Amino acid sequence: MALNKNALIRYKTIDKCLQNIYRKWTLNDLIAACSDALHEYEGRDVNVSKRTVQLDIQMMRSDKLGYNAPIVVYDRKHYKYDDPNFSITDIPLNETDMNILSETVEMLKQFKDFSLFSELGGIIQRLEDKVYTEKTHRSAIIHLEKNEDLKGLKYLDVLYQTILKKIVIKMEYQSFKAREVGSFLFHPFILKEFNNRWFVVGARHEDNRIMNLALDRIINIEYDLSVPYNDQGFEADNYYKHTYGVTVLTRKQLYDIHLKVDSKTAPYVLTKPFHHSQQLLETYEDRSILIQIRVHGNFEIERLILGYGASIEVIQPRIMRNRIKRIFKEAIKLYE
Repeated sequence: MALNKNALIRYKTIDKCLQNIYRKWTLNDLIAACSDALHEYEGRDVNVSKRTVQLDIQMMRSDKLGYNAPIVVYDRKHYKYDDPNFSITDIPLNETDMNILSETVEMLKQFKDFSLFSELGGIIQRLEDKVYTEKTHRSAIIHLEKNEDLKGLKYLDVLYQTILKKIVIKMEYQSFKAREVGSFLFHPFILKEFNNRWFVVGARHEDNRIMNLALDRIINIEYDLSVPYNDQGFEADNYYKHTYGVTVLTRKQLYDIHLKVDSKTAPYVLTKPFHHSQQLLETYEDRSILIQIRVHGNFEIERLILGYGASIEVIQPRIMRNRIKRIFKEAIKLYE
């Protein structure tokens, strides 16, 4: 059940009141306490109705939120916990709660390089402590691929902040092909992850050329507040519409690629398409299939096809078929 913050604040306030056993709490007292708490939270007067607090008490008593709060009425007008040691903040986690928390913690930890999540560090630690003190430690159910030794991760947060605050940067960068480090002004647009590597996508200031830069090839980053930021109206979904991976090529390098997939591999390709443009063109008697994808003929799509070895045959375009054929011939030489 989804809860808004105001409701949670009211539950917590009622709980705090009823823990104070040295005072007698009427419904009006609880209403006033909730109104004061919301006023402090929102900075304005909030009039909590009698009906709202009555429903809150009913909800706290029920199992809908897992509270099962033992709220009782005595003297026909006062409220208290039948168990003076009860608190909704001390409710043990059930098995489902603990499993969800465990996996949530694991997923949040993947983003530890962003300052956006730095404030969660202590919260995550406390969650782990809470979960593991209530159940036997066990391996995570969800295992996320990660490479914490990947170079350049230290720039993740710097780049995130420059994109968020629209700041131009002076980039020192050396690609694998370059012999020397290059320096240029860069307008960062988005951060993109592919195949467990991070890239920053943006435009070089000198010629407005959009570039994909791998974080592990960045040498240094400095802010340049003197240059106005320009995002060129960049839209990631549109930019990568015809691309598998991160390398966007020209329209001349955009192909309708026909792939014949053998019967053993066909179910995997059908259930997890290579690209959103994938279409099934034909199913053969031996249960092999012919599919089509419309993508740029970049390095990434070549590596994807090569990775399937003899399970996939490039039918067209001929330029890609010949290139894949040539690569396989060179590979065979290594084993002769």
